[in-house]
Amino acid sequence: MKITTIIGARPQFIKAKMISLAIKKCSIGANGIKEVLINTGQHYDYNMAGQFFDGFLDFQPEYNLGIGSHSREKQIFVMVRKIKEVFQIEKPDVVIVYGDTNSTLAGARAANSLKIKVAHIEAGLRSYDMNMPEEVNRLETDKLSHYLFCPTGTAKTHLLTERGRGRMYVVGDVVYDVLKSSK
Repeated sequence: MKITTIIGARPQFIKAKMISLAIKKCSIGANGIKEVLINTGQHYDYNMAGQFFDGFLDFQPEYNLGIGSHSREKQIFVMVRKIKEVFQIEKPDVVIVYGDTNSTLAGARAANSLKIKVAHIEAGLRSYDMNMPEEVNRLETDKLSHYLFCPTGTAKTHLLTERGRGRMYVVGDVVYDVLKSSK
């Protein structure tokens, strides 16, 4: 099985660490899981991104799309196009997206357009403030996702109320797992 993980912003770099470590543990043997990491470059300078790869994460993404700063709409449009190009090369079975950034939504849109299943980490979180671009990203990503990994029972309740279509799992907060592992 091949999993492609989409990251692009500092919080996603942190969250991806724990999931990537778990995937690596499952990657032993011929039938293991292979992960391909795509950094969209939503956070693009050394202080916002580079230092995480040099120390904290202990790995480098296979692809760095270098998207940089644009308007929200243009940034998502460019990300979708470039992510689809990578998907056509890598042919993933599942795409993992995290949280509520433009990278999250772009990864979900790109995967859906190519009929690739989406797993959303932190699904079901809500602010109910539609003036926030992150809320729009969360809602659309959840609608596009096949696997919804909720940090809390409340997040799962939000998805059930919205009639979410994916398989829902309450798994806890991945940031808490990162904090526990750093002790």
